[in-house]
Amino acid sequence: MGDAHRIGIVGLGVISRAYLDTLAEHPAVRITAVADLDATRSAAVAAEIPGAQALGVERLLGSPDVDTVLNLTTPAAHAEIALGAIGHGKNVYAEKPLAAAFPDARSVIDAAAAAQVGVGCAPDTVLGTGTQTARAAVDAGRIGRPLSASAVMVTPGHERWHPHPDFYYTAGGGPLLDMGPYYIAALVHLLGPVRAVIGAASRLRTERVIGSGPRSGERIPVEVDSHVTGVLEHAGGALSTLTTSFDGVATTAAPIEVHGETGTLAVPDPNGFDGAVRLFELGGTEWRTLEPSAGYVDGARGVGLLDFVAADARRVPRAGGEFALHVLETMSAVLRSAAEGRRIDLTTTAQRPAPVPLTAVEEWKGRGVSL
Repeated sequence: MGDAHRIGIVGLGVISRAYLDTLAEHPAVRITAVADLDATRSAAVAAEIPGAQALGVERLLGSPDVDTVLNLTTPAAHAEIALGAIGHGKNVYAEKPLAAAFPDARSVIDAAAAAQVGVGCAPDTVLGTGTQTARAAVDAGRIGRPLSASAVMVTPGHERWHPHPDFYYTAGGGPLLDMGPYYIAALVHLLGPVRAVIGAASRLRTERVIGSGPRSGERIPVEVDSHVTGVLEHAGGALSTLTTSFDGVATTAAPIEVHGETGTLAVPDPNGFDGAVRLFELGGTEWRTLEPSAGYVDGARGVGLLDFVAADARRVPRAGGEFALHVLETMSAVLRSAAEGRRIDLTTTAQRPAPVPLTAVEEWKGRGVSL
């Protein structure tokens, strides 16, 4: 497989553990440096990884021992870190969203193109067997011509469990920018890019109470809309309805349903890699569960970065920057439509990424086959 691709990680919060579990022993990559605003935390993580250094952020971005910066900071810092890495000639792979605001994300993509470096971005959950098996069913004509889809995410809010939930309720946060990337990425995999949107949004309350950790009981302000709905017009003609909420309690709705002329698919939560895909065919009498037929089996966060590293001139990364830019513009346009009360045409598009063939866990972990 040649020399291992060298990864430097910026941001060592909760989500970093999932990436570390996937990447630390993978033969295609080597974690050479880590950085966090908490120097004690970065030192502790570096001590777990043979050969890794705990560096300051600026030193990591300029380190000659880093090929790609894995950006796991909060959304408000995504663009700054990405542009810093690109300025040092590094590739960047970021947690979602690509940036807190669409113009900043556009600047990242443009800077990377000028510097001739790559950009990738989560979510990579949609590369697992859940979304990919559903996509394969759509592409095989199992539901006939796709007509519409619904996507639903309802939760009371992250302050119940997150000890520092402030950023979920400031610019760059809210239910759409936080959770929407999973659902919109899945919808684009299933139905293709979005050409226009209509949105509406509301805010149930102006403050939240932290429910756990050292700040339990503290009140924090809500500066963004906490319930967002939208209608997405896909370029192929299908319409998707989207609901993301930090104001509800629970829902019985399937995370995603795709309706066609001859059948309906129930698609599992795109925030996970797997789950049952169910099909109800026209003239049938019950839902049938489909066997997994595509996707990374038992996938875990970080597989999108491995896919990014493995991509070459023959295939763009499945979790690539242009795709993430389109997802972010779709979300930004929904919010803009809600604010302005009008339909918004998108300025970007994206190709549906190459489908993922059914790939055993040993394979995507690099023990035999290239991704």
